[in-house]
Amino acid sequence: MQLKVYNTYSRQKEDFVPLKPDHIGLYVCGPTVYDFAHIGNARPVVVFDILNRLLRHLYPKVTYVRNITDVDDKINAAAKASGESIRTITERTTQAYNDDMAALDALVPDVAPRATEHINEMIRMIEQLIDQGHAYAADGHVLFAVKTFTEYGKLSRRNQDELLAGARVEVAPYKKDAGDFVLWKPSDEETPGWESPWGRGRPGWHIECSAMSEKYLGKTFDIHGGGIDLSFPHHENELAQSCCANKTSYFAKYWMHNGHLTVNGEKMSKSLGNFYTVRELLEEFKGEALRYMLMSAHYRQPLDLSKDLIRQCHASLDRLYGAMRGLTMTEASIIHPDVFSALLDDMNVPLALSHLHDLASQINKASDFEEKQKLASIMKASGVLLGILQQDPDLWFKGEDNLNTTEIEELISHRNQARANRDFGEADRLRQHLLDMGVVLEDSASGTTWRRA
Repeated sequence: MQLKVYNTYSRQKEDFVPLKPDHIGLYVCGPTVYDFAHIGNARPVVVFDILNRLLRHLYPKVTYVRNITDVDDKINAAAKASGESIRTITERTTQAYNDDMAALDALVPDVAPRATEHINEMIRMIEQLIDQGHAYAADGHVLFAVKTFTEYGKLSRRNQDELLAGARVEVAPYKKDAGDFVLWKPSDEETPGWESPWGRGRPGWHIECSAMSEKYLGKTFDIHGGGIDLSFPHHENELAQSCCANKTSYFAKYWMHNGHLTVNGEKMSKSLGNFYTVRELLEEFKGEALRYMLMSAHYRQPLDLSKDLIRQCHASLDRLYGAMRGLTMTEASIIHPDVFSALLDDMNVPLALSHLHDLASQINKASDFEEKQKLASIMKASGVLLGILQQDPDLWFKGEDNLNTTEIEELISHRNQARANRDFGEADRLRQHLLDMGVVLEDSASGTTWRRA
């Protein structure tokens, strides 16, 4: 079976044919570390984590690079507002980002380069662009001359007027053309800066990813990913400066973008009161439920978040884990062919999830215990590609909260004794007391089990 991906550049689904059959290069734009990551930041992490898992299943080696932008005007502004040093802010928020993404069961990238550790590579690329006539220095700035790259605009499919409007370009007297974008800009004494041939300054945002992707993946590589909001101007500018600096006909062979995330039908914003950080949501919901929610719609489609949707996704995971409960699953099991086929078709995760629910139905209906265990093993193996269903089912239902397990087990024992004494009033009282604690009891012929409400 052939992996197919939707290539933003060609606007069509294509067979994925790697540049090297034994080594895949994947670059995804990472965070600007000045504050906690919001839930919209987490969608590309989950989307491309699934792609990373799928590629690793298909190919012997994958190098997954996701950068950290730790030099940016937003970081400078946060430092000025808080009185903290820039280093303190970037170290703390980078660690918070990594912790939050780990809570969503995202695998750690092979390389997570920081922009501040690759300034020399950026300066060298800028020098190449100047030498080749694609960039120019002016008033301490260096700018990319957009009109020198005839392919500019083909990724985002915009004409020149649309490009200028979309970029919200700065009108500056040192620009030769309004659409030219900054590769290097001057820094004052209070702003982070590095010595360069054009004076003390700092890089523009776009050059960072071009320099870091080249260092770790080469002048051309297989897949470049990110949110659809990055397709212009960020990815368009990356493509232009990388092709011009390296004299290549393309930068990434395939461009993949995930759709927007909205909240209750509106753009997420603090003023509307619908702005959620991943950390805030993790205080209320399990990371795996958030992950399920983020992949509940096809990655290229918009996703509208609500807390009701997260609760529905938690209930869906309850059903899947419930089907595996009490069964022993073997490690060396096959991936269900329907799940695999869905993922090969441009990562159709919602279809893959529906096949997992079909498996759950088969497990629940199976009368043979060995058949149940076989199907549950297939479900767990299939879940690996999606980054779900890897917990012990009993732990999933008991949760990872502050519930006192010993106290719960004692109350269940007292309830069982009350039932044995036919004191059903006391048994009902204890059941309700446990429910008030957030514990649901499930009675069966084999005994009483419990889970979080």
